[in-house]
Amino acid sequence: MPLFLSTYVNKVDKKGRVSVPATFRATLVDQSFQGVVLFKATNHPCIEGFDFGTMDELSSRLDQFDMFSDQQDDLATAIFAESIQCPFDSEGRINVPQYLLDFANIHDGAAFVGLGRKFQIWDADAFEKRRVEARGNVIRDGLTLPKDGQKAGPKTGPKTGKGE
Repeated sequence: MPLFLSTYVNKVDKKGRVSVPATFRATLVDQSFQGVVLFKATNHPCIEGFDFGTMDELSSRLDQFDMFSDQQDDLATAIFAESIQCPFDSEGRINVPQYLLDFANIHDGAAFVGLGRKFQIWDADAFEKRRVEARGNVIRDGLTLPKDGQKAGPKTGPKTGKGE
């Protein structure tokens, strides 16, 4: 599985083309589809990005729902009906459709934000606000990564600063 790390800001040209960071492209070199899949985020004003293999995994995870349930239909519509495959051109760029750039309010600078198995594309200025907000949430809520087999969530009890 690809692992997307760090944050890179690249210029978007007038045709909607933007260079995908070289480190992101390098993680995808062994993939059958040489490009990325993009769709509108459901919880932030940004674009979600995945490799094609992870999209296949997301499709499998929808099997957790009854096939004709409203929840399955809503998630499938929000993710797959709005997804677009963006192949890399010879210079490592993708053409991001205007409706996605408009959704994320991206005009000039696109911030590619590595988030592990996925990445997001933000307006560069808007991402800086999000980065500060996310760090504040982690500190305020005492969030930590769970150990294998444990459920994710905040630490139990208030943070006292004593003996922690």
